[in-house]
Amino acid sequence: MADKEVKLMKGNEVIAHAAVRCGCDGYFGYPITPQSEVMETLMELEPWKTTGMVVLQAESEVSSINMVYGGAATGKKVMTSSSSPGVSLMSEGLSYIAASELPCLVVNCQRGGPGLGTIQPSQGDYFQACKGGGHGDYHLIVLAPASVQEMHDFVGLGFDLAFKYRNPAMILADGAIGQMMEKVVLAPQQPRRTQEELLAQCGKWATTGKGERKEQNICTSLELQSELMEKINERMQAKYREIEQNEARWEEIECEDADYIIVAFGSSARICSATVEMARKEGLKVGLLRPITLYPFPTKPIEALAERGVKGFLSVELNAGQMVEDVRLAVEGKAPVKHYGRMGGMMFNPQDVLDELKDKLVK
Repeated sequence: MADKEVKLMKGNEVIAHAAVRCGCDGYFGYPITPQSEVMETLMELEPWKTTGMVVLQAESEVSSINMVYGGAATGKKVMTSSSSPGVSLMSEGLSYIAASELPCLVVNCQRGGPGLGTIQPSQGDYFQACKGGGHGDYHLIVLAPASVQEMHDFVGLGFDLAFKYRNPAMILADGAIGQMMEKVVLAPQQPRRTQEELLAQCGKWATTGKGERKEQNICTSLELQSELMEKINERMQAKYREIEQNEARWEEIECEDADYIIVAFGSSARICSATVEMARKEGLKVGLLRPITLYPFPTKPIEALAERGVKGFLSVELNAGQMVEDVRLAVEGKAPVKHYGRMGGMMFNPQDVLDELKDKLVK
């Protein structure tokens, strides 16, 4: 790594560095614990002096997501970040952006809830992120980082997927990943797109001025004719099926010969990787499947493990049981599926998970 830039920094801080380095055009946000370092770091970096990136603190989360909406409509690479109750306030705007088929990136560094809850880590926003926190039949592309390096890498990946499918993407982290410090390899600085490059990528749909087109581009989520609104929904559903077919990402650890599979994402997966090692030392064949994309969910590899004859699955989450529903749908009754979780910002340890696995599945 001698020729690469390596730094020790927090997950939240690296989000800011990655945004600047990937050529982001604008960040619009509002401070909320435990993700406030994203905006604070951007203010320290002052990218408006180097790349021309706009960084603006809005007066609320509602304002910030609608600023993102406006920027996305012009084809710009724009983003925001928040934490659980702040993302709740953004949900209406996210529904508008999804229905308008516009690309953007949202970072949610989750805290305990419901309500204002606590500032400690949680994974209680799985339903909100993956099932659509706003109204209507829409999806966000959801990436779940398990390290500071992935916090960095998923900024570029999130933008790439958002523009590929003209759909909002979300990095769903939690307070633990956002606050922990690790070494990270930083990407080289990329220039922001020129206006010519923007028009080549987004000119067919973005509101960049009429130019040589015969018709204006209009970005809206409103259609008063039911027949036309249904066709818009059908087009969106076809896009989601394409995303599900092509973009599911996951990691498998010791799954080849496993009798029991732990399914966990983000910080929970880090803890469960130690559980797998402990179980193996005791002679229990345990594996870990880590979803990297929560939407699209890695249904097929879980289904394949169930068909292979795995004896049971344990969905481990920092919540009351949310992802476990998707695990059950993937397993389709071929094996028992149990849940283990803590709530309110409480964390489990590897031994806790192993004890639950033995109690609920091995016995």
